[in-house]
Parts: sequence; structure tokens; C-alpha cells
Amino acid sequence: MSTLSIYNYTKPFTLENGKKIYNLEIAYQTYGKLNAKKDNVIWVCHALTANSDVLDWWKGLFGNNALFNPDDHFIICANVLGSHYGSTNPLSVNPATGLSYYLSFPEFTIRDLVAAHQVLAAHLNVEQIKVLIGGSLGGQQALEWAISDQNMIENLILMATNAAHSPWGIAFNESQRLAIAADRSFYAQQHNGGLKGLKVARSIALLSYRTYDAYGSTQLESVDHKTDNFRASSYQNYQGEKLCKRFNAYSYWYLSKAMDSHNVGRGRQSVTKALARVKANTLVIGIENDILFPLSEQEFLSKHIADAEFYKLKSAYGHDGFLIETGTLTNVIGTFLKESINKKIIKLHKTA
Repeated sequence: MSTLSIYNYTKPFTLENGKKIYNLEIAYQTYGKLNAKKDNVIWVCHALTANSDVLDWWKGLFGNNALFNPDDHFIICANVLGSHYGSTNPLSVNPATGLSYYLSFPEFTIRDLVAAHQVLAAHLNVEQIKVLIGGSLGGQQALEWAISDQNMIENLILMATNAAHSPWGIAFNESQRLAIAADRSFYAQQHNGGLKGLKVARSIALLSYRTYDAYGSTQLESVDHKTDNFRASSYQNYQGEKLCKRFNAYSYWYLSKAMDSHNVGRGRQSVTKALARVKANTLVIGIENDILFPLSEQEFLSKHIADAEFYKLKSAYGHDGFLIETGTLTNVIGTFLKESINKKIIKLHKTA
């Protein structure tokens, strides 16, 4: 078991845009222990509305009897900057005013999320990461980290993610932000501001996370006489309300903008040249019916990251498949890591 820890970074935290956050707090959880060689670190980068409790939301892949277990590994998951699960976010108190930031919170990018991870890694005396893994927004973070610190990451696992957020993905996010902005309470400077809009935003997002077939199998009516009160309608309402009970509209707003900012080519000549900087042994996993992050985006990653392996995951769930198909992922990732160890042994023999 693990409890939530908070790291207080006492230095000014400078964002990519030059703005600073003072008294940065980073919430994180660790499982297991760092071994004597410090070579058993598994670092997880979470997706949009997840938290640092990876053993809870990625069951089947992480856990006591899973591929990544606390008995063998030192597992770390940090709550991203801007998310309200313990890290500094728009609801936090601005030390300059004594009031919550709300919409005065400075905008941040994927690179800023990674910079916060790197600050925490230094605090935890983590110098080498055996496996860096993430899907969706988490995959964007993992990729950016592997590019910005080429020698720290031994194995990189990227799922349902991309090198630069697409116009399609940005359009989905903007549509969600339009829904939030249409809720006048979003501008009321209160913690529950924008919740009606957030509910709509979540409903829009779900359509990009799942598929036509998934809704057909789980929300199909069993009778033909209905003209209203459909299961699919109830599902959208339920999921929207569920998010509103655990998240806030301001964090959602800023994190969606951070996702839009993702472009590994920014300031690095080009996307392909940036990807060529990745030195980690890389496994890229794409989901064949992912609407939000189409398979072509993962194929692009595997093509331009040197010696990267690629796996096409079949799932009825679309984008959310990386969180659900843990049985298949256990086999695929387990095989990849075994092969990585064999390659390392062969390389050592050649250099001996």
C-alpha cells in the first residue's frame, strides 16, 4: 500500500512561457522500494483526469500480482501540474494574492509537466528509469521526457499517443472548452464553477474515447418501443456527473490546453529530428480503432524512433483500450522487456 505524499519545491518553478509558479507542490505515490543498484524504477505518467494511485486505475498491469508489482519494482506515479489531486492547480492559493488562481493560473505545456516530474525525480534520488510508461496525455509526457533527457530512460512504452497533437484532437478539446465557457458560473471565481459545462465536456470526450461498436454492445436497447429515455442518454449523463464529483472545470480547461500544446518538434528543427533523439528501447502500442489518436500516429512514432517496436492492439473499446486490455498488454510488454534484457546482455558481451 502507498499513501499520498506531497513534495514542496521551494525554488521558483519556471514554465516554458517564462512565467513562474512559487511554492510548487507535487503530489505523488510510490510503491515498493528502490534497490541498491537504483535500477528498478518504473515511472508512470498518467492521463488527463487520472491521479497518482496507479494501482487503482491501471489494475491488471500494476498491482501485487501484476507485471509491474511492488515486490520487484519501485513504482512512481506523480500527479501532474494543474490537476487537483494534490499538485498545484487553478484551485490552489496564489501566494501573491492569498486567493485561488482560477483563470489567472498560468498556462502550461506538456514540457512543463515533464519538468515537474524531473524535479520530483531529483528529490527522490532517481537517476535512472528502467521503464517509463504512459498512454494518451501520459504518453505525450513520456515521449517528451525521453527526448529532453536522452540518457535517463532505459525502456520507453508509449500507448495511444502522438508526436504532436492533431487538429482533430485540438478540435475535440476546443469543443469541450466551448461547453465549459458556455456555463457562466465558470467565470464566478468559485471552486464549483463551470460544473454544468464540465458535464457536457465529458460527454463530448467520451465519444472520442470509445467507438460506435462499443456503444452498440453496451448501450443498445433491448426493446423496440422506446422513443425517449435511452440507455445511451443515461450513460452520457451519468459519466458527466461522475466526473463533476471528482474533478474541477478549471483543471480540465488547463490540462486540455496542455495536451493541445504537445509538439516535440517545437524548437528542435522538426518532429522527425526530435524523435531521432530518443535513445531508449521503445515499444509503441496503437489501438486499431482509436478515434482520438488514430493508429497512423503511433505508426509514425515507431517509424521515426530508432529501432522502435510496434504493436497493434485490438480492442472493442477504442482509445480507452490501453486502460482495459491489461491481459494482452501484460503479454506484449512482458515480452518486450525480456527481449530488452537479452539485447542488453548481448551488447555487454560485444563490448567486453
